[in-house]
Amino acid sequence: MTELERRGDAGRSSFLLGGGELGDLIARHDWARTAIGPIEGWPVAMKTMLAFVLRSPVPIVTLWGDSGVMIYNDAYRAFAGGRHPSILGTNVLEGWHEVADFNANVMQKVYREGGTLSYQDQELTLVRDGTPRVLWTDLEYSPAFDERGTPLGVVAVVIETTQKVLASRRLQDDRNRLWTISRDLLLVCTTEGTITAVNPSATRMLGWAESEMVGRNLIEFLHPDDLAATAAELDRLDQGETTLAFENRYRTRAGDYRLLAWTAVPEAGRVHAVGRDITEERRIARDRDRIWNLSPVLKVVTDTSGHITDINPSWTRRLGWTREETLGRRTTDFMLDDEQQWSGRVATLRSGRPLLDYRTTLVARDGHHVVVQWTTVPESDTFYGFGRDVTAEIEAADALAETEAALRQSQKMEAVGQLTGGIAHDFNNLLQGITGSLEIVQRRVAQGRVDDLDRFITGASTAASRAAALTHRLLAFSRRQPLDPRPVRGNALVASMEDLIRRSIGERIELELVLAGGLWITRCDPNQLESAILNLAINARDAMPDGGKLTIETCNAHLDRAYVARQRGIKPGQYICIAVSDTGIGMDADTIAKAFEPFFTTKPIGQGTGLGLSMIYGFAQQSEGYAKIYSEPGQGTTVKLYLPRHRGAADEEEPLPQIGPAHLAEEGEVVLVVEDEAVVRGLILEELHELGYSAIEASDGPAGLEMLRSTRRIDLLITDIGLPGLNGRQLADAARELRPALRVLFMTGYAENAAMASGFLEPGMEMITKPFAMEALATRIRAMLADPAATG
Repeated sequence: MTELERRGDAGRSSFLLGGGELGDLIARHDWARTAIGPIEGWPVAMKTMLAFVLRSPVPIVTLWGDSGVMIYNDAYRAFAGGRHPSILGTNVLEGWHEVADFNANVMQKVYREGGTLSYQDQELTLVRDGTPRVLWTDLEYSPAFDERGTPLGVVAVVIETTQKVLASRRLQDDRNRLWTISRDLLLVCTTEGTITAVNPSATRMLGWAESEMVGRNLIEFLHPDDLAATAAELDRLDQGETTLAFENRYRTRAGDYRLLAWTAVPEAGRVHAVGRDITEERRIARDRDRIWNLSPVLKVVTDTSGHITDINPSWTRRLGWTREETLGRRTTDFMLDDEQQWSGRVATLRSGRPLLDYRTTLVARDGHHVVVQWTTVPESDTFYGFGRDVTAEIEAADALAETEAALRQSQKMEAVGQLTGGIAHDFNNLLQGITGSLEIVQRRVAQGRVDDLDRFITGASTAASRAAALTHRLLAFSRRQPLDPRPVRGNALVASMEDLIRRSIGERIELELVLAGGLWITRCDPNQLESAILNLAINARDAMPDGGKLTIETCNAHLDRAYVARQRGIKPGQYICIAVSDTGIGMDADTIAKAFEPFFTTKPIGQGTGLGLSMIYGFAQQSEGYAKIYSEPGQGTTVKLYLPRHRGAADEEEPLPQIGPAHLAEEGEVVLVVEDEAVVRGLILEELHELGYSAIEASDGPAGLEMLRSTRRIDLLITDIGLPGLNGRQLADAARELRPALRVLFMTGYAENAAMASGFLEPGMEMITKPFAMEALATRIRAMLADPAATG
């Protein structure tokens, strides 16, 4: 029963507020009126204490008398929660019955014994809002006395610290979790270096258990070379400085060392440190530095304007330019490339796009040139260039190309050698037709019988044309020249080779051409294709020593994905196929597997280079095509060349021009003809006279030079190259010294393209290949004399 309940209504009616300041204060706390009786006779100390309690913003409760009747202020009212106002005026043991033992101890120690009690973050379980809850409080208990020193009660200051305690515990939990899961080594030690705590990473990182490190000094784990520096760092920490970056090596339980980077903070005689394992990071950095320093690749760093900001040692080793001579200069200072090319590359890099596999030519310090293949990558405002010296590769490739050309030429010449026997026989037949026809014409003219000469003249002319075509093809086939891919009509090319092939394979072998209608156009080097077909024909002839049949067939082919998946080096698509088949001895699977290898041959020593099929295969690959062999022993062989379909039109041969008014000479034009073959010289002079030119002649180089030294007018020099005494080129050079603007037309029985490709001709010089049609000669002469660029 509360004190109010014991007093009853009569007690309430006798309640006197009293006057003065205390009365006003109590009047403002309506809830306190029922808990306080008349105050007229209260001791001054008690009135003063009550006024202090009610005014205080701090939660305060007074426990009056021996039973500890509770009177409290507004701040404590909030602490009481839902138990207010029921606990107002009750004794403390009843009011907070769940902690009665605690409060009984307070009343004993403070009220009866006159002592004080103080608790920090005292844990209590109280029912404030109907549910028991754990809370924490700071409690201060002090005794209250009247003027005579008689105990009046206890004054308790109650400050709840629940939120602070919970926050602190959460922080501590986070710290403990961080301490446990951190991958870094967390260490606490004294400023003398004695370890007082380490986290589990000590075991993960170094292998040591916590118990093996705590209590020991740092020096027991440090690399000997790091002892002095670590001691100095501990001194700095002892003086209150913070470590932001310090490195040393710690010995692991296995006996090796790990490099750690430390951040450390001093606090109350202790050092709290975080160590990060940078062993691998430093190893990678060292490896990166080693790669930078030892790499044969040129590494150049520039800004966006092309000024060099860094180079690796390979730059100096390869080019001779030192670091001091290089940094700050533009990359173009070392290049032969023109400024426009360089500007285009820089614009690409500035747009954020990398440049892959491009080449520049650099000038070394000693003046020699170095070709470098670069890949350059932009990042932020910096360009990173990686260059590989390909000078030797280019030189090797050039040498290899020359070697391949020589081998190809050797193979051609072998094929030409194979032709000579059959060609000599047929060529003699052609000559017989020419000479025989001319003898008959000569005899009939002498006899005055000129009415039936056309037949013999036509026969001689036809034989001469066939002989000219044969020699022209042989020269074209054997000449040296680079690959010249162009649109080709396969059927026309194969058909034009028929005579050449027949003479190559001999009379015991039957030749059949099976040319498909509507054959697609392909694109390749026609001379190389002729060479491939002729080599295949010769191989077929050698495989049929007792005679047989050679078939050359053309067709269109579509190679699908299923087929090309079983092959190597070919793409699906449309191709033309040229198949060369024989009825010879055939090949087994092992021979077929090696047939395309360079220098592999089944022919006896001295009868083959082993390059024919390998060059055919290489030609097909270069033409983006494919070569395939089908053969069985005793069943003959078929070699198929697949060449890609070309969607454009094939080049058409230009018809020979006919003599007309456009070929006639202009007034006074003089042509000097130097030719040691009298018949040829006479024919040319006759043609020039018919065209209206003044023509003069010389039979050799010295005689021609004498005429050129004269003062007479000469507009054009026509000279054979193969002259006795002074050849045609020597004559032309001497003539140009005398007459710098003289136009020169060379005649040759060899391949025209060979001389032109080697830089033989100079401006104002041209070449015509024997035998030539007179219409072609007339056209060439008129074009040269009409060319204003050649005058002078």
